Amino acid sequence: MTTIYVSDPIHPEVLAELTTLGQVHRGYGETAVDYTEVSHEVEAVLLRAERFDAIKIAASPRLRIIARHGVGTDNVDIDAATTAGIWVTTTPGSNSRAVAEHVFALLLSLARRTPYGATGTAAGAWAELKPQINGFELHGRTLGLLGFGNIARMVATIAHGFGMDVVAHDPYVEDAAVEATGARPATAQEVITGADVLSLHLPLTPQTTHLIDAATLASMKPGAVLINTSRGGLVDEAALAQALVEGHLAGAGLDVLEGESVDMKNPLPHSVIDVAQVPNLVVTPHVAGQTAEAFLAAGTDALAAIRQVVAGDRPATAVNDVTAPSYS
Repeated sequence: MTTIYVSDPIHPEVLAELTTLGQVHRGYGETAVDYTEVSHEVEAVLLRAERFDAIKIAASPRLRIIARHGVGTDNVDIDAATTAGIWVTTTPGSNSRAVAEHVFALLLSLARRTPYGATGTAAGAWAELKPQINGFELHGRTLGLLGFGNIARMVATIAHGFGMDVVAHDPYVEDAAVEATGARPATAQEVITGADVLSLHLPLTPQTTHLIDAATLASMKPGAVLINTSRGGLVDEAALAQALVEGHLAGAGLDVLEGESVDMKNPLPHSVIDVAQVPNLVVTPHVAGQTAEAFLAAGTDALAAIRQVVAGDRPATAVNDVTAPSYS
C-alpha cells in the first residue's frame, strides 16, 4: 500500500481512486495534517498550491513522485527533487480550455465593468450607476498574445468568434502554426504596441520575470487592457498599478499575483499591488483552471502518473529525468 499526501482539494472521484492505492493524508479540511508530520512515510504527493522546497524534499526519504495538479512547477524545487531521485510530473492540457475561457471572463468584466455594476446594483444604486457604465465591444479590436501554446491557441479561436483580430508571438512556434489558427505572427514588440488587449501565456523564467515592466506598459496603446492568467511574476505589479492609476491602461485582469511565489495559499499580504485600491483592476484568486471538468481531467492525469511510478514505470508526463532509488 502507498502513502499519499494531497495538498489541496481535488475532484472527489480522484480522491476516491487515490484511497484505493493506500493511505491518504490531506493538507486541507477538518482532518488536515501538516506535511512535516507525515513526510517520513509519504511516497507520493499530489500537489496543487502548496510550496514544495528542498527542505521538504530532504525530509522525505521515501518520496518517489511529486505529481503537480496543473502545468506549472513554480512551487516545486525540481533540482532538489531530481537529485533525490523523485519524479516531478504535470498535467499538460488538462485545464487549457478552462483557462482560455477565463481570459474572456476577465476581459468581459473589464469591457462591461461588470463587477462595478453588479456590486453597485446589489447596494441599491441602479439609477446612479446606469449613466456611469459605458463599456466597449471586443469586435474589431486587436488581441495580442505573448506565447502561443495550447491555451493561447484556444484563446485565439474564441477571440475570432468575437470578431477580434489576433496577433501572436512565440519564438518556439513556427509562423505557419500561428497562421493555421487565423492569427498573424508578429514580433514581441509589434504584439505589445499594437494590441488593444494584451494576454500573457508564458512560463515564468529568469528571462520572462517582469517582462511587462514600466517601459513595456508605457509602450502599450493608451486605453489598452492587460490580461494575465499565466504567472504573476511576469508583470511588475507596482508599474502596472501606476499605469492604471494614471489612466494609461483602461484596465487589467489578473488571475495570478507575484506574491504567490512567496505564499501560494495567501499571496495578498506579499503582493506589491493593493487590489482594493487600484481602479480598473479585476483580480481572481488563481482560479482560471478551476472548473469541474478541468479538476477531473487534471486529477485523473496526476493519478495516472502516481500509478505509473507505484508500478515502477517512468511517468508519461515527467518534467525531469531521474534514476530513482529502490524503496523497501
